[in-house]
Amino acid sequence: MPALKQPVRGVAAALFIMVVALVFISLFDWPTFAGWVSYYLMCAIPASLVIGVFWHAEQPAFAAARRQPLRGLIHLVLALLVGLVVALLYVVTVGAGETPPAPPLVQAIIVSVVVCFWLTVIWQGWPFARIRNKLIAGVALLVACYAIAVAVFLVCFDFAFLEGSPLYIPEQDPGGLFDGWSAVAFLVSTVAAMFLMVHFDLWPLSRFPKLMRQPVLGAVWTAAAFAIAAAAYLLGTGAFGQDAPVYLVTVPIPFIFGSILMLNTFEGSLFAKFKQPLKGVVAAVAAAAIGTVLALVYRLLAPVLTGDLPSGAPSFDLEVWIASALLAVTFPLLAFHADFFQLWPVGERARAEPAADA
Repeated sequence: MPALKQPVRGVAAALFIMVVALVFISLFDWPTFAGWVSYYLMCAIPASLVIGVFWHAEQPAFAAARRQPLRGLIHLVLALLVGLVVALLYVVTVGAGETPPAPPLVQAIIVSVVVCFWLTVIWQGWPFARIRNKLIAGVALLVACYAIAVAVFLVCFDFAFLEGSPLYIPEQDPGGLFDGWSAVAFLVSTVAAMFLMVHFDLWPLSRFPKLMRQPVLGAVWTAAAFAIAAAAYLLGTGAFGQDAPVYLVTVPIPFIFGSILMLNTFEGSLFAKFKQPLKGVVAAVAAAAIGTVLALVYRLLAPVLTGDLPSGAPSFDLEVWIASALLAVTFPLLAFHADFFQLWPVGERARAEPAADA
């Protein structure tokens, strides 16, 4: 088909992927979708970030040498295979061998996705980017991602709130510092804050060249993202009194979803002619608006695709469905399409160049 130009290409790609995602979701009943399906797809996200963000789809070399769609298919299979290995390892370790995946296991995997965003985007793969062999560097980064993620999970997550319910498995509860829902909501907020700063092209940090090299950039960006996330989390759950799961699916996840569309699917084209900081303001507002509207559309479609689900405490089933539909299904499909297939077949995008300061 003839190559489409932005923003038509972005609209076509977004509609295509969302239709695929919604049809895919409709194939499963609620327990299967909330359990194995969402869990497994999230297990594949860190590998997809390494392939798309760190390797820029240029590794492994035999895959990068192929034309689309074969190149994308090879990368997709690789990410899914790594995800399968990770899924099994997490079940027998963090999950204490219990199946199907319970909330602690699912949240542990979400932590790995968050940490991989930190390492690949905020830290630009540092210090692994210094390894000459990029294939080995990516594998090392992925191993470090899971090591850090497990440590964060063990220290920060507590699931005492599940005691007395069939979902509580004592062997899976690390008894950490924070309620599991609160911890995961805050950590996902750090990713939303990271994307907020990407919309601003790291302005005003970019005004100071000494801050723009690793590891200084990673440290400063991390501190800023955590501060922004803390403000958003405290505002949502404190001032506005939202339960952590409700806040999660109304603030950070829709913003992340909208940001992925703006930055990957639309390739940052919508406001490319604007200068910072105006560009960041309008891009962030657009990402929040697009993500919020689409999250509402998904919410309205939930009864049609899966059936009626209760919203709010104690189970937060509808909130879990929205989070799974956006974060576990649609987000990885958007990433696969943009990073692996370069938006093929709606118009192949130019390949990204590795960051010079990584």
